[in-house]
Amino acid sequence: MANPPPDLAFERIARSAGFARIAGVDEVGRGPLAGPVMACAVILDPRCIPPGIADSKVLSASRRRALYTLIPDVAHVGFGLATVAEIEAMNILAASHLAMRRAIADLPQAPDFALIDGNRLPPDLPCPARTIVKGDTRSLSIAAASIMAKVWRDDWMVGLAQQHPGYGWERNAGYPTPEHHEGLKCHGVSLHHRRTFAPIHKMLWQDKNQSR
Repeated sequence: MANPPPDLAFERIARSAGFARIAGVDEVGRGPLAGPVMACAVILDPRCIPPGIADSKVLSASRRRALYTLIPDVAHVGFGLATVAEIEAMNILAASHLAMRRAIADLPQAPDFALIDGNRLPPDLPCPARTIVKGDTRSLSIAAASIMAKVWRDDWMVGLAQQHPGYGWERNAGYPTPEHHEGLKCHGVSLHHRRTFAPIHKMLWQDKNQSR
């Protein structure tokens, strides 16, 4: 039996508590071996919801692209990222939370409540918030944020792939696919790889030992 599509139930709960500008927040890019972790925040207008919003992972690339173009026309959207250097300096969870805070800060209007995908609230949020496990499948605002973050990061990795060919980032977005691992064997570690992630750390450690 298919899961029901995301809806505005969580947004209505927040509105019933007196909040008006409710942002859905999601991140993408915690698992890749390369590239930044990126987040988006979206405040939907409940009177003008684009049809077909769903968890980005269940949508076709063409449908994600269409919604990525449409959502900013009818909603407030904020973008935030944490760099590879920040991921290495703090850890991927803290960097993901940093990207979320930056996405919220980038909104053209500050939200007065946030719905955060996952089970951990980022610290130091500028407004009250709640977490929603699998929020991109349950909340339309978070689903919209998941679409915006996914397409934004995919496009970012296509750009990096043009600068650093051979890893297949235009297809794998930096995730540890066989193509990406083969690229690492052939071309080594780039400046966009996350050196604290186990496969990259192990490769660098082996290279260091072999060079002694």
